[in-house]
Amino acid sequence: MRGYTGKFLDVNLSSKEVKTFGMDEYVLKHFLGGDGLTSYYLYKEIPEGVDAMSAENVSMIATGPLTGTLWPTSGRFHIAAKSPLTGFWGEGNCGGFFGPEMKFAGFDGIVIRGKAQSPVFIDIYNDNVTIKSAEHLWGLDTYDATKLLLGDDPEAQVLVIGPSGEKGVRFSAIMSNFYRAFGRSGMGAVWGSKNLKAVRVRGTHGVGVFDRENFVRLAKEAHGKIVNDEQAMELRKYGTNLLVAAKQAIGEFPTKNHSETFFDGASKLQAEYLKEHYLGTPRACFGCSVGCKKIYKGKEVTIEGPEYEGVYALGSNLGIDDFDFILKVSDYANRTGMDHISLGVVVSFVMELFERNVISKDEMDGLDVHFGDKEHTWELIRKIGNNEGIGELLALGVKKAAEKIGRGAEKYAMHVKGQEISGQDGRGHRSVALTHAVGARGADHLRSLVTVDQLGYDEAAAKRYGRDKLPEICNPYTEKYKAYAVKVTEDVFTVRDAAIVCWYTMGWPPLFWVDDMAMILPFATGIQDFGDEKFLMEVGERIVNQKRLFNLREGLKPSDDTLPDRFTKEPLPKGPAKGQVVDLERLLNEYYQLRGWDRKTGKIEQRTLQRLHLSE
Repeated sequence: MRGYTGKFLDVNLSSKEVKTFGMDEYVLKHFLGGDGLTSYYLYKEIPEGVDAMSAENVSMIATGPLTGTLWPTSGRFHIAAKSPLTGFWGEGNCGGFFGPEMKFAGFDGIVIRGKAQSPVFIDIYNDNVTIKSAEHLWGLDTYDATKLLLGDDPEAQVLVIGPSGEKGVRFSAIMSNFYRAFGRSGMGAVWGSKNLKAVRVRGTHGVGVFDRENFVRLAKEAHGKIVNDEQAMELRKYGTNLLVAAKQAIGEFPTKNHSETFFDGASKLQAEYLKEHYLGTPRACFGCSVGCKKIYKGKEVTIEGPEYEGVYALGSNLGIDDFDFILKVSDYANRTGMDHISLGVVVSFVMELFERNVISKDEMDGLDVHFGDKEHTWELIRKIGNNEGIGELLALGVKKAAEKIGRGAEKYAMHVKGQEISGQDGRGHRSVALTHAVGARGADHLRSLVTVDQLGYDEAAAKRYGRDKLPEICNPYTEKYKAYAVKVTEDVFTVRDAAIVCWYTMGWPPLFWVDDMAMILPFATGIQDFGDEKFLMEVGERIVNQKRLFNLREGLKPSDDTLPDRFTKEPLPKGPAKGQVVDLERLLNEYYQLRGWDRKTGKIEQRTLQRLHLSE
């Protein structure tokens, strides 16, 4: 096979059995890779209604046909399982070098099932796969555990969870290369529940392609396109914190638990200020010509990142403009293995509760935590990471914490389906509202975020969305055509996450689109159907619906495709988007119709299932 290795690992931690299996060409054609293969396989393998923290949950790592090749930003890979945070579909997507290394070892992915009796890690050296004791690693932070694992083989790649994953924090992450994270949906908690501390892989093979001459030609042209693109090079220079100024400018920089979207301290968090005062230097993932990662040197720590979402979650959303403090918390979150977004939102949630006298100081273990506070906020974050005191409650995530607190706390819990809302606000950008509401893993900013408004009326945008629709799509404050734009973008981005390539070339900036995938994928795989744009768009649509089937089986209702009342009933108090609210019902009606879903039941209509070959 080309593009694919043709082989998956299947590791049962309960029985200690290791075997391999392959996926036939029909499955590969219809689900492509990464995001698609996990949605197909886990629907079959995870029992209906299973407890996400039980041995019956299954975690799957998957690459795509472009992973580990010369195509730009091909270092990404995917992890999925049932989410312990939401009870629905859970997934994470990560860059770095682990995914390519797994391909070099000869595997497209790894299925992990069961539960070990004591802490273990999976060790892979090409075809030699063993389950080893991790007793000496258990309790260590992600940095120290990674260093120990690399001490035996410095050229290996490691995935590892931290103490928060071991202790069951529902939004704990799996970390790679020290600073890269499968942050969302609580994938680290799934591994912790299985007593799985880490996976280490070393491969000495390569990744073959079907037509090497044409593949290399197009890959070189693609790298050239990146380095000659002004926006991509701005991303290299400043990193993703370029978004701080952009979001502030349109009134979409979430502040103080999303009660506002214009932060008075934003100037101290903008990319130019950070570059001037914190000496950011670039790093890149495998195969990347952008190099958006930044090393920041603070008063106490020097780390890679945080990126925009961390700066929002641990900065503006807490009312804090001290980047040194943000670096300190980011470093702690990396070490303990916690999602920056969920951590920041759960803290901002309790800050608002405290300021509104919904929760008392005694209930907060004596901590006086309010917006802008740093001293007590730091202590609270440490309690969450250790899953102790008030931290044990907040480690459940805002949805479950709010339900346990009661007294109207649910009103201030910023989540969708149980997953905390990321650094966008639908009142400042209507496509965001729908993106968050319908995401399979809950509030999601990576699967259908429309950025065409930043491009204006260029020819590429006209081709992708239609020139007649562009004026309304580019207007962030209207619902018109936003459902259409979200649906199209979601299908394209799903192809991207199945291929797999990075958001920062096929999203923002949108240097490549589905037509580029239709050019390169046949040369990678030899599967000629991938050369048809319509076929690939249907692949993306199929994967979106496959995840919907998983969620419907787990009890999803139309009422779960929603937003907190803050976004639909509370006009923004200041900034460029002052007075804006979201007409979510209109967005959902149009989106359901475009998707072929029943608005009353939330189910997928039979004609849609048949068209996408999902009837079985």
